[in-house]
Amino acid sequence: MNTFYRAVLSPCIGVCTLGDDGLCEGCHRTSAEIARWSQMNDDERLRLMETVLPERESRRR
Repeated sequence: MNTFYRAVLSPCIGVCTLGDDGLCEGCHRTSAEIARWSQMNDDERLRLMETVLPERESRRR
């Protein structure tokens, strides 16, 4: 049986400044999400990457 594992990489782009709205200017995560990233499972990370962060980014524009 072949099992494929795809690690979900951090959305960090090295612009690590929290805005007035409490979100990182670079990756749009909250400080709590940033701190908890290493403890999140892949499902949590994917939900954040594919749903939550794009939604936040679109609201900022």
